Amino acid sequence: MADKNQNISRSRQTIFIVIVIIAALIILIRLMTMQIVEGESYRSYLTEGYSVTKTIEASRGNIYDRYGRPLATNRVRYDITVDKNNIVTDSENSIILELISILEENGEEWIDNLPITKEAPFEYTGTETARKRLRSTLDIADFASAEDVVFRLKERYDLEGMSDEDFRKVAGVRYEMERVGYNYITPYTFAKDVSSTTINIISEHSYYFQGIEITENYEREYPNGDVAPHIIGITGIIYEEEYANLDKTVYGMNDIIGKSGLEAAFESQLKGKDGKLKVTYDANGEIISEEVIEEAVPGAAVISTIDMDLQRVTFSALEKQILNLRSTAEAGKGKESEGGVAVVIDVGTGEILAAANYPSYNLSTYYQDYATLVETEYNPLFNRATEGTYAPGSTFKPVVATAALQLENITARSTVDCQHVYTYFTDYQPTCLGHHGKINVRHALGYSCNIFFYEIGRIMGIDNIRQYAYYYGLGEPTGVEIKERIGQVSNPDWASNKGIYWNNGDVLQASIGQGYSLFSPVQMANYVATIANKGVRVNAHFVKSINSHDFSEVIYETPIEVLSDMGMTDYTYETVLSGMLQSSQDSSGFVWADFDMPVASKTGTPQTTTKTVNSTFICFAPADDPQIAIAVVIEKGWQGYTAAPVAKEILQYYFGTESGDSPENNILVP
Repeated sequence: MADKNQNISRSRQTIFIVIVIIAALIILIRLMTMQIVEGESYRSYLTEGYSVTKTIEASRGNIYDRYGRPLATNRVRYDITVDKNNIVTDSENSIILELISILEENGEEWIDNLPITKEAPFEYTGTETARKRLRSTLDIADFASAEDVVFRLKERYDLEGMSDEDFRKVAGVRYEMERVGYNYITPYTFAKDVSSTTINIISEHSYYFQGIEITENYEREYPNGDVAPHIIGITGIIYEEEYANLDKTVYGMNDIIGKSGLEAAFESQLKGKDGKLKVTYDANGEIISEEVIEEAVPGAAVISTIDMDLQRVTFSALEKQILNLRSTAEAGKGKESEGGVAVVIDVGTGEILAAANYPSYNLSTYYQDYATLVETEYNPLFNRATEGTYAPGSTFKPVVATAALQLENITARSTVDCQHVYTYFTDYQPTCLGHHGKINVRHALGYSCNIFFYEIGRIMGIDNIRQYAYYYGLGEPTGVEIKERIGQVSNPDWASNKGIYWNNGDVLQASIGQGYSLFSPVQMANYVATIANKGVRVNAHFVKSINSHDFSEVIYETPIEVLSDMGMTDYTYETVLSGMLQSSQDSSGFVWADFDMPVASKTGTPQTTTKTVNSTFICFAPADDPQIAIAVVIEKGWQGYTAAPVAKEILQYYFGTESGDSPENNILVP
């Protein structure tokens, strides 16, 4: 037994000696490599200096309205950056404290994303994602307390002995440095957009602030920040979860990226291509020379379809009517109006000329106002134009009329007898708002007779209704470049997927734009444009073209694509048109009585609750030569005609029509 133990001991000693010999050989080989093979480069580094390649930031491309007026541009800003090549490592903490002191004196901020309270006793702040990231960076357990984190921060960044106040300031910077990958190649951005006063102080004390540089970069700005902010979108610093999915050769952790709207949709074109600068230092860390290895290429120019002036008029008309309803309408008849949206589209091209949301916000002050905006009533950050979905109500009736005419279920002379109650089914007998007697499709559209559309909807069936809704693009992608909700046409498949029993009454409700049908205002505007375009639906879009930054080259032009063509007959078109002209006389006649241009329209009053209804309105003009189409929705706006004055004011501006009273007097109060 003793011999066996001795043999095991000798084996272990032998293995240990072999490991030591191998390790010694590896070290010896590395030393020989450094002295013989790499020795010259190290001597050069110590005596002649060294070179570092830095990034030259490309300016982000501008976004313009259709006439070249700027909506999103850039201005030069000055940042404080830390260059690891020149800063004295042992002095980092003291230099950081001094920089913070200068910024505090001038009322400026520095970058600090440490999710720990600014004062002791220290507690966690921020999101759970940020807290997990902090613990992961510090390599401590996910259940670690804030006290554990503070202990590790002090140990990791040599912050023991500092006051709580100084510790927290420096720890915030040192943590952020590590988080974004600060190294000899990647400088750290300490503060952005600093004042000339701060720049002068740092420059005057450059002997102390070695490794601290003032760099010139670009700041996104919005010279017309209140114009279509939901469409233009915002930019912001890249989140860690976003960065994981980005090309690391194109983006750095400190870069900005489009977050919403056109800024996000055209990120790859707007981004531009950063350049490269070779900086050579001498042995003392002084810059010997700078050489541009690769020029920065500015981002492309995005030319939107938005008409800035028309957008302002559209928003103003919408805001005016909603505020007027709130202040003067009766309870239950528009006084509860919450928000609204109006979309204007070119009939022939599908170009969206205006898309106004109310309430809204200003891109120029988005980040300063954000905390207030998220708490503001009626959600001003919500893009109702493309992401809101609404029941269309009676604005859907031209779909059903088109289908019945195209399928020859009816003619222009066919009538249905409206006696207020629909009695075809014994178990479900919905009503109409009037007693219209025998009524044809033209007058059914004009008076918005429910009984007529119950009957022809029942005869055709839901599948035919769905088919023609598709032709009109309702419940279908519109082609817009930004985020949109598709909604749906009320149908048995959708109901079944939701666990809802489909019955005969659902077909009747679908025929008058109720039930489960939900569409976006952009879909509704493109739908009425398709009527005006005689059944040919083209892609709605927010961008006309992408140009090089200096406009010397057109990189891309949005094509006009036919998304569907129902083969609408002249007979169908003329019949539906006559009904929509009749609607402009009957349903909203007093709005258009003094308007010197034929307008084809349809009102809608879709029910939202048992007590409130939305106001929906669609139109195109001139009816005899269609150019633009409009959709308006006022949430809890009561009758469809309460949205008509918004469209009227838009048309007055667009066509330069001065008929009737001034726009201020065109607000309709029920």
